[in-house]
Amino acid sequence: MSKILGNALPNIPWQERPQDAKGPVWRHDKNPIIGRNPVEGVARIFNSAVCPFEDGFIGVFRGETINGRPHIYLGRSIDGIHWSFDRERIRFIDEHGILYQPLYAYDPRLLKIEDSYYIIWCGDFDGASIGLAKTDDFKTFVRLENPFLPFNRNGVLFPRKVNGKYVMLSRPSDGGHTPFGDIMLSQSPDLKYWGEHRLVMQKGGHGWWQSVKIGCGPAPIETDEGWLIFYHGVTETCNGYVYSMGGAILDIDNPAIVKYRSGSFMLTPEEWYEERGFVPNVIFPCAALCDADTGRIAIYYGAADSYVALAYTTVNEAIAFIKLHNELVGLDGTDGRI
Repeated sequence: MSKILGNALPNIPWQERPQDAKGPVWRHDKNPIIGRNPVEGVARIFNSAVCPFEDGFIGVFRGETINGRPHIYLGRSIDGIHWSFDRERIRFIDEHGILYQPLYAYDPRLLKIEDSYYIIWCGDFDGASIGLAKTDDFKTFVRLENPFLPFNRNGVLFPRKVNGKYVMLSRPSDGGHTPFGDIMLSQSPDLKYWGEHRLVMQKGGHGWWQSVKIGCGPAPIETDEGWLIFYHGVTETCNGYVYSMGGAILDIDNPAIVKYRSGSFMLTPEEWYEERGFVPNVIFPCAALCDADTGRIAIYYGAADSYVALAYTTVNEAIAFIKLHNELVGLDGTDGRI
């Protein structure tokens, strides 16, 4: 039996596995939980992240405005399923209190480290780059220095320091949308200066579903087996890209080392809200809530770049599937120092 090492979350959104469900992950029966035109001036919300806060849940949401430019909006929920949103995008300031708004921002992640909450997103820094901000109360949002040079996407922080250092996963690339496509790890003593870069996971393998590129999704979940991560894998078809979800387990003390990795996808576009939308055939996981007492995991994912959907699994089912379908690719099993 695998265990989540963390806090209890008795109010986690949850539905039991339907009898006809296949695979290790099953969908919320009222998906999508966030539809189109959710707030004035925002046409679509998707690829967004949530976490527990006070007696309910709070989230940072990619809001595609009616002029097509994405920004980050704040949302709140009692049950993690029904959401209300601020009508104005998040107002960021720098460390001196001066307004410091990103030109645009998309695909945010959100997590708590010690007593602060951190938002990571992709924006523009002379090219696609990772942005970073912190808040203690979800009222004041302070932007920190951009972690890396362009071009980079899919920045995901670990929920605690590892060996005394902050750790972030990311996917460097060139100026295009797809090239490179592997997951890297970087470390920092202070969230300002980043180095000790490592290659963690490479695209490819026998599974064509992750042949073009991969990218980490929710913040890693600490378990007694290692760091459990969910990630997206992309393949190219004669009709465009298809985004599916897989999982992996990283070494607890050296997360550059992949212990196990699913050679088969855990969830792939099959429902109308995943297959049909602004960008069809997309499942893009960005957040995972977990309850250490029960092992339950609720995964939030963007669907077809048009909706937010919710799916469920347990730590036992996820890890058992990853081990059963284990396939390491390239240098996955090494410490990534090449």
